Amino acid sequence: QVQLVESGGGLVQAGGSLRLSCAASGRAASIYTMGWFRQAPGKEREFVARIRMSSGSIYNADSVKGRFTISRANANNTVYLQMNRMKPEDTAVYYCAASRRSYYPVTPGDYDYWGQGTQVTVSS
Repeated sequence: QVQLVESGGGLVQAGGSLRLSCAASGRAASIYTMGWFRQAPGKEREFVARIRMSSGSIYNADSVKGRFTISRANANNTVYLQMNRMKPEDTAVYYCAASRRSYYPVTPGDYDYWGQGTQVTVSS
């Protein structure tokens, strides 16, 4: 089993920045990829970014390219999401997820573990 704990959410004004953290514990060595998703009220869960833990290879959603950066610290099994130039439409609950699949995960169903979520609110 793997446990994921997110932190760093909060309220920020449009144009501001926040950094989210996600710490993995338990059988963290079994994780191939970690990712971030978000879900706004009344909307489906949306992919934000993912990172391969071994190589550091990343992939971002078009909606956040150039503004959000995912990174990792393998020494403590932690991934980060640096969010800059934030917009009101970034408001959502942000979830950290981990995948044990050797292939690159595409959908939420490809992730095996989820954090509890952290609220991010961007005011206009």
